[in-house]
Amino acid sequence: MITHAEFVSRTHFAKDELIAIGLGNLVSDPPAEFIRLPAPPMLMIDRVVELSRQGPRGRIVGEQDIHFTDWFFQCHFRGDPVQPGCLGVDAVWQLVGLYCSANGAAGSGRALGCKEVEFSGQIRPFNKVVRYEVDIRRYSALKESGSAVAMGNARVLVDGELIYTIKDAKVGMFLGIAYPDYPARSANSVGGIMDRGSAPAPEKGAG
Repeated sequence: MITHAEFVSRTHFAKDELIAIGLGNLVSDPPAEFIRLPAPPMLMIDRVVELSRQGPRGRIVGEQDIHFTDWFFQCHFRGDPVQPGCLGVDAVWQLVGLYCSANGAAGSGRALGCKEVEFSGQIRPFNKVVRYEVDIRRYSALKESGSAVAMGNARVLVDGELIYTIKDAKVGMFLGIAYPDYPARSANSVGGIMDRGSAPAPEKGAG
């Protein structure tokens, strides 16, 4: 385990540490609400090889090892295995969320969208390494709500070849939305709009 002070100064993470973040046991003194990365098989990163912070900007780079037995190749598609492009986008969101937490943000991470995604290649079972390079162009800590938001542009490369670009991948960190007592029915057991005060009013006549 490491302390939270060590966590927010780290410049890299190994796979066992990323899994420990998902399980909630990497940091010995975490904030009351602390990020949980997805656990395998939805964890799309095997290591973080670069993490730098320069005020509201920064950079985070992760790598994913490819194995021909990976779960998605068994179903997407039969007779034509390829890693789903949406999982590459999710890998970028995972990294942006980790960047927020490693910048000191508390709360649960939620993907908030992205502007443009372009695919020019694919990931096959006998590729070796996918590299996710994310340049954080804006990080904001919202003092009133305790939330934080980060946005970045990403390049995805497989074995050194650029195959995806993702513009303005955005992740927010929110307090009070975690559901740690799953599967019990409790305050956060039903989803929907996270901030109902900002929800658009329904159109008149809508049933």
